[in-house]
Amino acid sequence: MDMDYMLDDDAWRRLLEGVAACFDELTIIRGFQYYKQGRVEELALRDDGVHVDARVKDNRMYDVAVDLEDLAVSECACSANRACTHMAATLMRYADLCGRPIQALANARNALKSASAGGKPDSGSGRARAGTEGVVAEAPSRAGNSAAPAAPRPVRPTFTEAELTELPVAKWHERFLARRGPMQLQIRTAQEAGELLTDLQAMRPVLPWALEQLFTLHALLFVLERMVKPAQADLRQSGLFLGYHTKLAVDGLRSHARSLLEDKLALADDSSAYWDRLIETADFLRVSMLTEDKTLGCFAALYASLWLGWLGPGSGGSAPLYEEELRKLQAAEGELGPALSRLPWTLAQCLLLLYLARDAEARTLLARDGSKLMLKTEHIAPLLGVLERAEQWARLRDWLAETGPLLVGFRGEDLAPYGNYWAAVVAQLPEAEPAMWRTLQVMLPFSRTVYEDALVAHGRWDRWIDLQMCMGQDPMSFRVSALKPVEKDAPELLLPFYHQAVERYVLQKNRDGYKAAAKLLKRLAKLYARLKKIERWEQFIAAFASRNSRLRALQEELRKGGLLS
Repeated sequence: MDMDYMLDDDAWRRLLEGVAACFDELTIIRGFQYYKQGRVEELALRDDGVHVDARVKDNRMYDVAVDLEDLAVSECACSANRACTHMAATLMRYADLCGRPIQALANARNALKSASAGGKPDSGSGRARAGTEGVVAEAPSRAGNSAAPAAPRPVRPTFTEAELTELPVAKWHERFLARRGPMQLQIRTAQEAGELLTDLQAMRPVLPWALEQLFTLHALLFVLERMVKPAQADLRQSGLFLGYHTKLAVDGLRSHARSLLEDKLALADDSSAYWDRLIETADFLRVSMLTEDKTLGCFAALYASLWLGWLGPGSGGSAPLYEEELRKLQAAEGELGPALSRLPWTLAQCLLLLYLARDAEARTLLARDGSKLMLKTEHIAPLLGVLERAEQWARLRDWLAETGPLLVGFRGEDLAPYGNYWAAVVAQLPEAEPAMWRTLQVMLPFSRTVYEDALVAHGRWDRWIDLQMCMGQDPMSFRVSALKPVEKDAPELLLPFYHQAVERYVLQKNRDGYKAAAKLLKRLAKLYARLKKIERWEQFIAAFASRNSRLRALQEELRKGGLLS
């Protein structure tokens, strides 16, 4: 360990206190993810020993300056400026370099409680530590006070590690509710969500990392329920609506949960006791997903992340597990009836069938329900991503060919990720190129942007020009740089494109049209010169001027452009 990075016990305690005071739970969780992803770069301790500088990679690089003696005055170049995700990640990287436990920093409030009196109750606190509801402790009476002792106060529920290991997650949520009480669960903003999440995290002791991951996920799910369910209940009467600040908070919570699920679950060989809690988590998310409104997609996204991450191949998942989950999903159709949210139900089955290599069944299911469910690229992207990461290019080709026609009705930019998958397949499997062209042509006109990009990428200038002419495109609407590759590789293809546009300009019979015609004719002159067909150009321009001799304004524009002598 670098001797420059040392923290004595007093400095470490002060750092824990500072983190507990300055950072909310959401920021700490996100900061831990950034630290784990290696986003903290160029960290250095200044000569004074109390200032740390770092650069943290996000959507761009952010400079962070941390004052270890007063975290409140630390700064970051991001919009939050203080107590942000980048600063939290920097502190965790610094603690790691100092050989201090990162989990303690990520759980600063509980770490401080555990450090107090060796985990015993604080001296004179008047409260007993408890893990169950209904336990009470008497408040201490003041010395010399003859008044009756104060009425006992209920201790707010907490958990022990043994309870979290043994109790089903449904009991976790019951205790969450008992901790706050129904009157304190009207959550509408990110600040309220952060306060609730912090309070829930204070219920647990320092835990093994896998159990801490599960607990944090369920704390996030509990807060999400408190925000989503009221809107879901109003749906039957007035239609689903989430206020602006509520929507921002929901998006933030969901993003944190997905980030947590993307980090590998730290199940060790001796942590099989957690497996039941993990399966109960899948049950919880399945029920929430299948009964939420399709416009939310909140729990559907988290269900997919769970099966892509913690329960995916290589992370504990297996064929028997996927078969069992598939049976549970299929049974839900009869159990829920009209209340079933069909889009996530269909997509969940497709993912499991994909894992089981039953591709034909999955694609048949999509083909049956896809048109009714208004399937989008974002819906099938997780399925395609599984195959891309596994480098199973032939399977991915077949999925793209089958699902592409189901994605019609959306703007070209919405199909851009779909086009990227095709590009990846053809790069690895050149013989898939004909299938790509067939599929993109079938999807026209919706696939036009993707189709054009593919034509340009593969230098198919003849098809590209044909497409522009069929669509009635104006050559003047393209930047010169966009047409330069065609001029370089196949300049003769531009001749009919330009000629067609000139005739269209003239038919407008106004000054603007004539000016545009003259400008494009000057490009044509250069193009004929480049092709060394000067004589053919001269014949054309003479015939053109003669044919339009009665259009005096056009003749004037031709002379201004030096096209007529």
